[in-house]
Amino acid sequence: MPKGPGKGAATAITALLKLGLGAAGIGITGYYSLFNVEAGHRAIIFDRLVGIKPEAVGEGTHFLIPFIQWPIFYDVRTRPRNIMSLTGSKDLQMVNVNVRVLSRPHEKKLPELYEKLGLDFDDRVLPSIVNEVCKQVVAQYNAVQLLTQREQVSARIRNNLIDRAREFDIVVDDVALTELRFGREFMAAVEAKQVAQQDAERSKFIVDKALEEKRSIIIKAEGEAQSAILISKAIKNQPGFVELRRMDAAKEVATTISRSANKVYLNADSLLLNLLDSDGIQGTRK
Repeated sequence: MPKGPGKGAATAITALLKLGLGAAGIGITGYYSLFNVEAGHRAIIFDRLVGIKPEAVGEGTHFLIPFIQWPIFYDVRTRPRNIMSLTGSKDLQMVNVNVRVLSRPHEKKLPELYEKLGLDFDDRVLPSIVNEVCKQVVAQYNAVQLLTQREQVSARIRNNLIDRAREFDIVVDDVALTELRFGREFMAAVEAKQVAQQDAERSKFIVDKALEEKRSIIIKAEGEAQSAILISKAIKNQPGFVELRRMDAAKEVATTISRSANKVYLNADSLLLNLLDSDGIQGTRK
């Protein structure tokens, strides 16, 4: 019995729907069978049948089995993190240590890292191991050594933290000791010590100054005594020495009076101008 035109159209529509569904299924399957790994990232593949695959996938476009496998992405770029640790020094001083850590996951160990710690590995591991290492290292130094040997302390923290993080498949690229903050009691003690040292230095300076002044007075007195001895000898051996000193004194007095704006009338005795006494005049006349 021949088929009618209506039944033929229904068959064609059914065929078209099947073809469309097939194409859509193929498109969806193709879409979900591709995934991209961005720059600075790596991916690990989880398989419903075998679990995490042992190899990490690099950057680019890759294939997987849709609905059975899916990717898990890791950022493998170095990331900074500041961690504060409160610890005690060798002399029982409390110290706040601020450590800046640059870390990243080990690319070849990403499957093991995901199985052990998951995606938030740095939040789970870094704070605890930084505190552990800081307490271990800082406890070997007293407070003064932490200030004077800061580079050595930072190097020991860096080396110990790199070794400790390696156990968790974490790569630490750099560790920096950015801050050391002591308690108020220690800072007050340091300030008091500095003030005491400054007072001691000031007292030492005053003592040295007094000694120098004493030496200066002694030298000056010895000079004056020697000068008096020489003047005495000059007067005894050279009577004209007295007259010479009188002339110098008269010259000095006359110079001072001449420069004054006031008028002064004094006799020759006051001005020390009577340089020739009666004996001198008589001697001259003779």
